[in-house]
Amino acid sequence: MRNDCMDFVKRCDKCQRFAEDHKAPPERLHSVMAPWPFHKWGVDILGPFPVAPGQLKFLIVAVDYFTKWVEAEPVATISAERIKRFFWKKIACRFGIPAEIVSNNGMQFSSKVTAKFCEEHPQSNDQAEAANKVILRGIRKRLEEAKGRWADELPQVLWSYHTTPHSTTNETPFRLTYGTEAMIPVEIGEPSPCKAFFEPGANEEELRANLDLLQEIREIAHVKEYAAKAKVARKYDERLVPRRFKVADLVLRRVTRKGEANKLTPPWEGPFKITEEVGRGAYRLEHLDGKKVPRTWNAASLRMYYS
Repeated sequence: MRNDCMDFVKRCDKCQRFAEDHKAPPERLHSVMAPWPFHKWGVDILGPFPVAPGQLKFLIVAVDYFTKWVEAEPVATISAERIKRFFWKKIACRFGIPAEIVSNNGMQFSSKVTAKFCEEHPQSNDQAEAANKVILRGIRKRLEEAKGRWADELPQVLWSYHTTPHSTTNETPFRLTYGTEAMIPVEIGEPSPCKAFFEPGANEEELRANLDLLQEIREIAHVKEYAAKAKVARKYDERLVPRRFKVADLVLRRVTRKGEANKLTPPWEGPFKITEEVGRGAYRLEHLDGKKVPRTWNAASLRMYYS
């Protein structure tokens, strides 16, 4: 009788749809690293913001995984064609063609135009999301009440980001990109080591030495970042509770459409059928009528459905 009752409760449809979210991670943390500068870029979209002059409401943000260099451009509308132009103008024409472009899975990144321009399987985009937080925090601090001036403040926010040492590399994005530190405004009127020890006759030799050291500086920064991410991964994996699914399993998917959800909306939707295990906790799904579900879904956003 007890087992029958437990089985009945386990298969309750409403109980499953309103179940609490998972607390423990289902897969080990897979840190994403780039082997050299400008090899891998992450791209994301911020907004909508208060309307700025020119009807600007959104911000396209791209960050290089190695140097942490950020490119950003305010735009009035978001489309796959607009993102393609941004990448060609801001990334390809300045830093070369990237080997990988990592995006979230918004429809602008999943469209045929973007897919043709960048035929790369979409992945999680933690690097761009981390840069987004810094940019948003910087814009908020500078705006006060003039919310429509966010586009005017963006260059100053990016300047501050590029000339601040990153927590994982202990180097500024500016130095990892150009091989030397930027002269900051305070150095114009105040003495600094850069100006105090400047010798015109030895300047060319010093610049060549900087370039010779650049590769070593980048390698040291790469090692430091790897160590920092490994430490985070070890802490993350301590809470690991493995959760795997098989092809043909029925699952519920976490509701992600925030605009349609409210406090009384079930946090889980479905069921869906697992059609393929992609790897690293990612799965492809389909509706019960056989219609494919766009993109892959991580095990962290899925739970087993008992019918």
